[in-house]
Formats: sequence, C-alpha cells, structure tokens
Amino acid sequence: MPRMYTRKEFLQTAASLAVAMAAGGFAADRAAAQAPVVGSRKVGAGFTGERAKVYFTKHIDAEHLLKLYRLVNQNITGKVAIKLHTGERNGPNILPRDMVKALQSTIPSSTIVETNTLYPGDRDTTEKHLETLKVNGWTFCPVDIMDAEGTVDLPVKGGKHFKAVSMGKNIVNYDSMLVLTHFKGHAMGGYGGSMKNIAIGCADGKIGKQQVHGVSDVNLPWDKWPSKERLMENMAESAKAVIDHFGKHITFINVMRRMSVDCDCAGRSAAEPTIPDVGMLASTDLLAIDQASVDLVYAMAPEKNRDLVERIESRHGLRQLSYMHELGMGSANYELIDIDA
Repeated sequence: MPRMYTRKEFLQTAASLAVAMAAGGFAADRAAAQAPVVGSRKVGAGFTGERAKVYFTKHIDAEHLLKLYRLVNQNITGKVAIKLHTGERNGPNILPRDMVKALQSTIPSSTIVETNTLYPGDRDTTEKHLETLKVNGWTFCPVDIMDAEGTVDLPVKGGKHFKAVSMGKNIVNYDSMLVLTHFKGHAMGGYGGSMKNIAIGCADGKIGKQQVHGVSDVNLPWDKWPSKERLMENMAESAKAVIDHFGKHITFINVMRRMSVDCDCAGRSAAEPTIPDVGMLASTDLLAIDQASVDLVYAMAPEKNRDLVERIESRHGLRQLSYMHELGMGSANYELIDIDA
C-alpha cells in the first residue's frame, strides 16, 4: 500500500522519509519554519477539511511517469492537450523526449500544445517555433502551436486584474488537458510549476503574454516590467481561466529534475542546477501540486536548496500559492502519497 503523509506530517518527519533520501536529506526543522503555508498548518490528525491527494515517486523515468498518470487521469477524456514547455533550442534542462514519448503514446487522441513567445528568440514566430521543435526532438507526435492562427478570450471568474485573458485559439479544440511540467526556477516568477506552465504557456504570444506580464510596452527593459506580487497574481488569474475552462478535465504532473534557477526559456544560457533532483508528483489539484513541490524544495537542507529558495523569495514567488488559495484554485492542504513505499 502506498504510504500517505499529511503535509504537516511530511514537514515534521521529512528527514526520515523515502522522499528525503531521494533529495539527499531534508531538514525538518527548517521546513517547518520556512516552508510557505497557506491553510496547510491545519492539516493533521484533528483536521477534518478537504485534503487533496498528491502522489509522489522519487524515480524519474517513463515507468513511474506512467504510474503517476494512471492515478490522476480519471477525467482525461476525448481530445487531449498535453501542455508542455518544449524549450528553446538545445536547452539542457527540458524534459527527456523519450520519457514524454512513452507517456504520450499511451494517451489516445493526444497532442502536445504550445504557444509562441512574447520575447524575441527561437519561438516568437510560428515558423521559428516549428524549427525549434524539430531541433529539440519534439517530432514523435503532433505539436499544436495554439496561437498560430489566432486567439480566443477565456473569462477570469473572480479576478481583480482581468475579466478575460487572451489564449491561443486552438485551446478550445480540446476536451481535456494534461499539464506536464518541468518544475524549476524562473527569472521573474521565482519558480515555474504547473500554474506558470498554463498561465503563460497557454496565453498567446503577443496579446495574452503581454497581459499576463502586465507591461504596457514590450520594448521596456526587463527591470521596468511589473514583477513580484503583481506578476504572481496576473499569472494565477490567467491559470484560473484555463482550469475553469476545462473543469474536472485537467490534471497535473510536476517533474522535479535539473531544477535550474532559470526557466527552460533561458535555453543554453540557463544556470547549471545546484539543487538535487527530487522526483515526480501528480495531482488533480493545481494548488496542491505546486504547494507540495515548493514544500519539497524548502524541506531540503540549506546547503542544497539555497540558490532556488533565494530565487523564489527574491521574486516574491510564494505569492503564486497564496493568491491561488484566495482565488479558490485548489487546496493547500494535501496528503503526500509515496507510491514507492
């Protein structure tokens, strides 16, 4: 039987868990003191509220990726979009193609989906994007650049910044979405998990991404673009438009390997990772999976996680979690279910 941990139990006993062994040893006292908490402190023997299930494996390979997916795919039906960050050309940290291929081949009517970028580079036009996909080996299945032929507005229910966000038009052609995410740092967001993957990754390359970044003039220097709390809130509202659109027909997997402080959009210029690989997580709950992933980072000893933690905190990245909680985008209370136990 898989071993189940509440979030509180995990943080209190992290040094003795199998998941801790995979990450090279956690410091439970530091995790309890510094891990971001939204409502999660309530999780424990006396807590009777909703707890999301987050499945975990320390193994990062196709076999365990398939095992995780089967645990969270109950509502993935019809035409399936696999939202993946396919990366800039020859990026050293993008997800292994053979692992993604093994998963995609088991999902009927599935297509990898992407959108063009706002910043100049290898993917800011459809033509360049198609060539980059070939260079990076995403040739084993269809890849739909969703904004290649236009945009569509998806409503943001309950947002304070947006009424709607402009997305790649083809997002409405899919019945379900699997959000397959390389969890890592991010130059502006602090970290990029499942939320960032759909928030920026589904927004179209010009209108939507400019909306989410909250910049009036894309020619402004990066340090003049809105950041910190405002960016985190913009991303959360964009992601909310996506999860509201798919309803129950969306699920999430975070792969915690080669976690540079930089996003895969940095390509070959991304900093070499200094934090150990952790494993993979899966959940049907967006907030819970990103909360658990951040908790796993914070539970490591300081000498192992300091670079990524510094990146997260200097960018105010934890606001991603607290604002998702405010918007009702999932549960911060979760059970971490170790499928290796």
